Amino acid sequence: MIDSKEYNRRRRQLMRMAGRDAIVIVPAAAERLRNNDAHYPYRQDSDFHYLTGFGEPDAVLALVPGRAQGEVILFCRERDRTREQWDGHRAGQEGAVADFGMDDAFPIEDIDDILPGLIEGRARVYYHFGRDTDFDLVLMGWVNRVRSNVRQGAKPPHEFVALSHLLHDLRLYKSRAEIRLMHKSAQIAAEAHVRAMRAARPGMNEHEVEAELLHTFRKHGAVPSYEPIVGGGANGCVLHYRANNATLRDGDLLLIDAGAEFSCYASDITRTFPVNGRYTPEQRALYDIVLAAQLAAIDEVRPGRSFDAYHQAAVRSLTAGLIKLGLLSGSLRSNLDEHRYRRFYMHKTGHWLGLDVHDVGDYRVDGEYRELEPGMVVTVEPGLYISPDMKGVPARFRGIGIRIEDDVVVTRGDPSVLSSGVPKDADEIEALMASA
Repeated sequence: MIDSKEYNRRRRQLMRMAGRDAIVIVPAAAERLRNNDAHYPYRQDSDFHYLTGFGEPDAVLALVPGRAQGEVILFCRERDRTREQWDGHRAGQEGAVADFGMDDAFPIEDIDDILPGLIEGRARVYYHFGRDTDFDLVLMGWVNRVRSNVRQGAKPPHEFVALSHLLHDLRLYKSRAEIRLMHKSAQIAAEAHVRAMRAARPGMNEHEVEAELLHTFRKHGAVPSYEPIVGGGANGCVLHYRANNATLRDGDLLLIDAGAEFSCYASDITRTFPVNGRYTPEQRALYDIVLAAQLAAIDEVRPGRSFDAYHQAAVRSLTAGLIKLGLLSGSLRSNLDEHRYRRFYMHKTGHWLGLDVHDVGDYRVDGEYRELEPGMVVTVEPGLYISPDMKGVPARFRGIGIRIEDDVVVTRGDPSVLSSGVPKDADEIEALMASA
């Protein structure tokens, strides 16, 4: 887990970047109704969690650099024995200070009386405008209250700055504690994928395999980091397949894209394996092309390399494999220049990973792809997708979708694969399934 000292360091670093004449305001995620009086499972806002580790709704963090009475202020729910009997424990103001390292804490009901006074005299307000329109209006109401007192000497802020400009660059670089949590998340997801491989059989429904994933997640205190994709046969060609309700057929592949979230940190793993435990020659030929591309891409996840370098490595490898297999014709150079591979491979090879599955952080700086640096974590996920109705492709290859995805840390040396606990070599997968 991440201790309170690390959260404190993050807040201090953000305040140094914002400057002594600024205020930073970060609201917690709101609870959302699923139907009538039943809520969706609560998940804290990632930025709020990154700065506080505080898991309750109805809370607002205010960072006020240089404030003599305390720079780190949390507005949160008060202790309430009756409500806690229904909904569970609340930290309250004392817990916010004692357990979460806040300098001061106030009841959330008092925020309208207190926060305008914290805004007054600050030149800039850092905040995520546009993310929560209701809170946008509340914040502007506080600012307008300060503005209304200008004749009495009040000094309203004159600049509003997107908080992501500062905060998301901090989140891009993972600490040792964060990487430990991400490794745990990946271990849980890897165990879930292995369980699914052992369980899958022709005649099962996709949702039965999904249930094996969810069992492992919850057994370890994790939840899905996103809606799992469990796509058999041609469903594996649908990049964001969601139905998970088809019958698995003998001779088809099963593509599973599923990650666990542990302590708010995500993993993101994809494996593609034969429902009956044996790849057909055509499936194996395409699978080996994707695996070779993934290994070539992972080798490019090194400090100093462009973020785009590992995508280009995957594209080169995939294209060469497709030419060798006869699904593309012409030279490697002409196929790359004309992007002919996009018929079979239409997405990028990866993204940032962290508190969010598609984690925050700019991919380009000043128009150029940024260089990878130690502490960054990416996914590496090449694939090939040949839809059942794709013309100009031999029928034996149609309806095959393959993706292989791992979570990789940029280190000072070789890439570190967090998700290595689930096999991806075709022979190893077949051996695992044969032993089930």
